[in-house]
Amino acid sequence: MDASSLIAHHATKLRWSVIDSAARAAAATFLHDTLCVGLAGVRAPFADDVLLAVKAGNGGAEGRCGILGRDEALPPADAAFVNAFQIHCQEYDCVHEPAVVHPLATMVAALLAELDRGPARSGEQLLTALIAGVDVASGLGLAATTPLRFFRPATAGIFGSVAALASLRGEDEAVTRNAIGYALAFAAGTMQAHVEGKPTLPLQIAQAARSAIMAIDLAAAGLPGPMDSIEGPFGYLTLFEAGHDVARLHRALTEGHRIVEVSWKPFPTGRAAHGAIVATQMLMREQGLTADQLDRLVYRAPSLIGRLVGRPAVADMGPAYARLCFAWLGAVVLERGTVGLDDFRVERLTDPALLSLAGRISVETDDNPDPAAFAPATATAWLRDGRVLEVNVERQFGSPGWPLSREQHLDKAHGCLAFAGMEEIHDDLAALFDRLAGEADAGRAINAVLRRPRH
Repeated sequence: MDASSLIAHHATKLRWSVIDSAARAAAATFLHDTLCVGLAGVRAPFADDVLLAVKAGNGGAEGRCGILGRDEALPPADAAFVNAFQIHCQEYDCVHEPAVVHPLATMVAALLAELDRGPARSGEQLLTALIAGVDVASGLGLAATTPLRFFRPATAGIFGSVAALASLRGEDEAVTRNAIGYALAFAAGTMQAHVEGKPTLPLQIAQAARSAIMAIDLAAAGLPGPMDSIEGPFGYLTLFEAGHDVARLHRALTEGHRIVEVSWKPFPTGRAAHGAIVATQMLMREQGLTADQLDRLVYRAPSLIGRLVGRPAVADMGPAYARLCFAWLGAVVLERGTVGLDDFRVERLTDPALLSLAGRISVETDDNPDPAAFAPATATAWLRDGRVLEVNVERQFGSPGWPLSREQHLDKAHGCLAFAGMEEIHDDLAALFDRLAGEADAGRAINAVLRRPRH
């Protein structure tokens, strides 16, 4: 079976009854995590501007699809756009590390819009769709054998979102394969936005969510799309990845489920900075490192880390740049022990003391041949008194090998809701995701806790 047919088959044939308990639990957990992160995004830089731009572009049209943390609704594609931006704009959403894909950002935004505009769908249907979509988006990332050329969370994310939508809607394989063809037509996302640290990154994810809805709607309306969309001479893997092994995609769709391989983000920063953040915390906690003692700190890590968060701190950087700059993030950790949602205010980004401290922190690249590796890595601190401190990082906090405990997961959720001014729904939202699979109308249940009407 060719890759496009395999994706369509997987999206339309996966059933809750054959999904193992670990994948079921992970789907509910990471959907909860993603919703809380998206709610926190209502207070993120540019979130209000994005909403205003979308409303200006659609002539102020209202709809029936809700916006996370807001008491208003938009048409489906517009709602998906705004929600996807809010989910990813603070770099706090979960990630499949080996695939270098944020699979839930596009997908959850698209699925929320579908829940609000369509007939009632059960919790089992919603979670099954999510699992199918994560398999596809992560599988496409895993198929790559060379470093990122395009922004994979958007370019692979649109295919995962189309698969999830097809599953939730109960589309057949023919419609789904046509929709995959339109996903290829709409796929986009440049790494230039990452290089420059611009808010274009979450907007690329937002456009992928919007385009996924357009793709499935066009296919359902009967428009034929390209058939060989993944392996063809101008297909996804051929165009977007410099090297690929399609057998990896086949394995991702036939051997278990990729949702169990997804990692939390314990900090609202680029995932590539998390190992360095934890290493700095360990140097402080276990070896007594303090900012005033530090001469220089170097995080030596695989090439992906250097590419993604090795940039220097600069005086005029914005929040998107700072979230991808370990030098500045390390300075924040040395100052107060962690990094949180409140650390990206203008007064923090322009603090001369933090910028000066950041000038003593850097990332160096080692000779690890794996283009998607996050570890192993080593943090070394040279102190002004001549001492040298060192700590090794073998795995990322929040990864399947070092997962958040339930308490840590709920603490993150609580912090996100408090940041959004919605702390009062924390207990009800957590309880909902403990029973979500049993809900007959998942959209109504979610909206009831978010305290917004279903339009």
